[in-house]
Amino acid sequence: MINLEKMGQKAKEMSKYTAALGTQAKNHALTACADALITRADYILAENKKDMDNADPARASFNDRLLLTPARIAGMAEGLRKVARLDDPVNEVLYMKTLPNGLQIGERKVPLGVIGMIYEARPNVTADAFGLCFKAGNSCILRGGSEAIASNTALVNVVQDALEEASHPREIVQFISDTSRDVAKAFMGLNKYVDVLIPRGSASLINSTVENSKIPVIETGIGNCHIFVDESADLDKAVKIIINAKTQRTSVCNACEKLLIHKALADSFLPDICGILNDNGVKIYGDDKVCKAFPKALAATEDDWYEEYLDLIIGIKVVDSLEDAINHINHYSSGHSDVILTESYSAANRFTADIDSAAVYVNASTRFTDGEEFGLGAEIGISTGKLHARGPMGLKALTSAKFVIFGTGQIRP
Repeated sequence: MINLEKMGQKAKEMSKYTAALGTQAKNHALTACADALITRADYILAENKKDMDNADPARASFNDRLLLTPARIAGMAEGLRKVARLDDPVNEVLYMKTLPNGLQIGERKVPLGVIGMIYEARPNVTADAFGLCFKAGNSCILRGGSEAIASNTALVNVVQDALEEASHPREIVQFISDTSRDVAKAFMGLNKYVDVLIPRGSASLINSTVENSKIPVIETGIGNCHIFVDESADLDKAVKIIINAKTQRTSVCNACEKLLIHKALADSFLPDICGILNDNGVKIYGDDKVCKAFPKALAATEDDWYEEYLDLIIGIKVVDSLEDAINHINHYSSGHSDVILTESYSAANRFTADIDSAAVYVNASTRFTDGEEFGLGAEIGISTGKLHARGPMGLKALTSAKFVIFGTGQIRP
């Protein structure tokens, strides 16, 4: 039986240790962990095969997230090395000023402390979460899903062994091997020890965490991402962007799930793009106008406009105007990533001003919403909330700040 209380106590102790580590020591440890992933890749792949053998073959997109390959392990290792090369945010001075009373007041970055992660399917999250938490001076407790239990256990074992060989405590990163719901809920109650909890996975996982956690939660939301094709769009450019956003990798949260077409393009571009999507294996759910223009389309329900498919499926709707598109997106979007394809400067400005999402694009694919693509290095998740962090969460999102004040004997009158 896992003793969560003991894990929490140890994690709190480790957070003091990691907060005091210098940049060079952290970078050396991260490089050692990256090397260990490569050296012990055969062991990791063998454990991942156990998970794949137990996976439901009908869940292709889910299994794609679960699968590890030599190339993906090499990518995880390179991710740790990139984190090591990033600037250390800990103790960065944000500003310093002198008040009229002579007090010198400044604000500097400090670690959050103990970070908890609850996630599903993606074993790469294990390496990314550890690396980012550690570089930002935090300890972490990880809890993956039952579908990846062998893979995650192997990855944590490799990282812990590498930390120990680099003369650091193994418990800097801890793993909850019990995947039961009761243990997950108990973990969510460790607010005495865990400073922040980050869920990453399905809508049901995220909603359950938000509803049940006593620990402050940074919500990494689902990706019901939209592309709106304005009447002034460059249509050749639009086709390339839509196909990339929908088909380049369907199982990720920054894939396009909904396509809105201006009514001025309903007779020309709409049948063409539906045909191209269909040729790329994409199933289409559409409104009445879409189904009329492309008979192979299936009628969309109200639920479809909210759905994150994570598959070769897309919802398409004809809208009357830019304002209609903005209203639709703000109502149904998950607040992740939304795009306008337009050659109109005023339409682009209106869209970026009025769309309430973490990432708002003009003439580019939603697939760029990623810490690596944004130049942040690895990410721990994409926050769709508005408190503390929003969008891809890199190192700085895993720190807080404190005020430091220097006086010369001042007292408040």
